[in-house]
Amino acid sequence: MDKWLELAVEIQSIAQSGLAYTNNAYDIERYNRLREIACEMINLKTDLKLDKIKDLFCNETGYQTPKIDTRAVIFKDNKILLVHENNDTWSIPGGWCDVLESIKSNTEKEAKEETGLDVKAKKIIALQDRNKHNQPAYAYGICKIFVLCDIIGGDFIPNIETIEYAYFSLDDLPENLAIAKTTKEQIAMCFKAYKDPNWQVEFD
Repeated sequence: MDKWLELAVEIQSIAQSGLAYTNNAYDIERYNRLREIACEMINLKTDLKLDKIKDLFCNETGYQTPKIDTRAVIFKDNKILLVHENNDTWSIPGGWCDVLESIKSNTEKEAKEETGLDVKAKKIIALQDRNKHNQPAYAYGICKIFVLCDIIGGDFIPNIETIEYAYFSLDDLPENLAIAKTTKEQIAMCFKAYKDPNWQVEFD
């Protein structure tokens, strides 16, 4: 991550923690200003509008922790399933871990929502710090969890996120990958895990 963005993230984190634990009116004012400064710093380094940054970056309370993103890794005939998103990019199906969901249940739910397939989450492939692997860097932390899944039924269901799914070999991946979510390196890692019965979980 760009050092400028790292500093903005750290300032925001300090401000959010301060707002969570102080009752002093003057400190509240100072911490709110620190949040504004962090947003302005990101605005200067990205093409995001200030209002959008505040919505993404300053909408939580309490101690700041990374968000969780689960990805359902599904294979058939030695090919990996990718979903064709409505913005014409391809990715491993998945998304934010919802409230009241576990890693397992959220992975299975996301697969169902985006592919129509019923899957059983089998084992974790990797836990990654998103900003170390995907671009562009985000102004908040994300832990990406890749989970190998088995298909147990289902068919594609039209939905608001994806328009189809297809299976790809490692040497025939689509050019328009959604690299903010899925990179060729991450897909290659999933192929290795699929082929290795003794795979050890990778983590940052």
